[in-house]
Amino acid sequence: MRKVLVISLICIFCFYTSYAQQCRFEKTNGLESATYFEAIEWYKNLDNQSAKVLVKEMGITDAGYPLHIVLVSNDAKFDAVQWHKQNKAVVLINNGIHPGEPDGIDASMMLVRDIVLGKLQLPNNIAVAIIPVYNIGGCLNRTAFSRANQNGPTEYGLRGNAQNLDLNRDFTKNDSKEAKAFAQIFHLLDPDILIDNHVSDGADYQHTMTLLTTQYNKLGDNLGAWLKNNFEPQLYKGMAEKKWDMTPYVNFETETPDKGMEMFYDPPRYSSGYAALFQTIGFVPETHMLKPFKERVLSTYALMQTVIEKAALNATALITERNKAKATIVKEKNFALSWAVDTTQHSIITFKGYRQGYKTSDATGLQRMYYNRSKPFTKEVKFFNTFKPSNFVTAPSAYIIPQGWGTVVDLMKLNNVTVKQLNNDTLIEVEAYKIDDYKSFPKPYEKHHKNFAVKVSSSKQKLKFLKGDYLIQLNQKANRYIVEILEPTGDDSFFAWNFFDAILQQKEGYSDYRWEDVAAEVLKNNPAVAAKLQLNRESDAKFAADASAQLNFIYKNSPYYEPGHNRYPVYRLL
Repeated sequence: MRKVLVISLICIFCFYTSYAQQCRFEKTNGLESATYFEAIEWYKNLDNQSAKVLVKEMGITDAGYPLHIVLVSNDAKFDAVQWHKQNKAVVLINNGIHPGEPDGIDASMMLVRDIVLGKLQLPNNIAVAIIPVYNIGGCLNRTAFSRANQNGPTEYGLRGNAQNLDLNRDFTKNDSKEAKAFAQIFHLLDPDILIDNHVSDGADYQHTMTLLTTQYNKLGDNLGAWLKNNFEPQLYKGMAEKKWDMTPYVNFETETPDKGMEMFYDPPRYSSGYAALFQTIGFVPETHMLKPFKERVLSTYALMQTVIEKAALNATALITERNKAKATIVKEKNFALSWAVDTTQHSIITFKGYRQGYKTSDATGLQRMYYNRSKPFTKEVKFFNTFKPSNFVTAPSAYIIPQGWGTVVDLMKLNNVTVKQLNNDTLIEVEAYKIDDYKSFPKPYEKHHKNFAVKVSSSKQKLKFLKGDYLIQLNQKANRYIVEILEPTGDDSFFAWNFFDAILQQKEGYSDYRWEDVAAEVLKNNPAVAAKLQLNRESDAKFAADASAQLNFIYKNSPYYEPGHNRYPVYRLL
């Protein structure tokens, strides 16, 4: 009797111990997701249990809570510099950037728990770093309704952070404290691979997991080719072996894949595009929104496990190719600032979808499209995964930025850019851009009226720079970041994000009645301007009949016109 009682007590103890080691996701059979506080407490407990885990605070967020980073390494050493010296491949996992898409939050909790318990072996040549919840402000705003198209969990956070910013549009402009903290984490770790876990929107199909991969050629020819031809195929094979047929990110909603699928273009505002600026391979897993939450989390777990496994098998090649790419970028002279899908090149992928149908809507009474899950299909489709570069610029030997624009310099320093300052007031010949034309978003987009369709002209000018003005040399591993962020025609440049809009406003002007007399003197003393004015009159009748337009023309071609108007305050040293 006593023996039976002891065995019963042991069974009860084991049951409750096992139950205590389960997260909310497991306790609810995949219906619920952990809260922010539960996630942090979970990792702190694992830190207390195992020498393999260290939880650190890294910066503050807009919500007022610290950002945490969870470091996992078999040797209980957590110095990222030493990791790289030991030739460990470093994998950084970001969760909850969109807290309404919490799959990675729960999957990562189980992943680290299983490493601690020995259920999952972390290879010795891999170090893992996890941000448990990136968008804390959004995670604290739990609801059951903001993701109208999504199948679970029962509650989840909101997309916007404490400033209502989409943090996956903030990696270059750094409006949030989260983005600034992320930059510190990213450059401290210098990850070989970044995984940023998401849930998709868009079309319906059979796949649970889709994968958005860094644009290959932005990583550099060799690293990009290695990713495309060697590493990425291993991920697809590994997921298939785990019974998760994966497809590239499905970048359409109501169309069919008959004409093919296009690879997603990820400029640097996005996590994967940002990572590519520093030769880090970025993956954005996008689980399918209509699949049950439990399936989505388990597939996210499987993908992170697969990335770790394949990174371990390929660590030497991964590290070697990435080091080559870093060395190449230091010497690179020509940079493309724009990219477009190349429709002349494609690979073939297997896509598992559902046939579309049409029926009368119960909501509107009109015809609506739907996906008929009773009619699945599997077909080979074209995948356009090559990008054509354009808008090339030749990198200068250095950029010079006056001190008045210190905000952008601070952000560059945050991104591991080496910045020097001039020792004396100096007259320097530079190439200066003039903003000839641009358009701006009519409505706010992520707190900005973003500039686009930017056109510039350039000229050589001798300008006076002051002691303390900033000199940024183009001999750095951050060269791609420097060029893309400082060249005004770049998709996500500081100019695009309105950091330099003050130069677009003319500060001085004139009164017509007074300027009439001065303008006459300008024409008298400047025959070339007078001749140009006359040509404009002869070629443009509207201009010839407009006194104000002519006065403005004379003004803008006179010494009275302020030289700083529309002159881009980032100067190129050739």
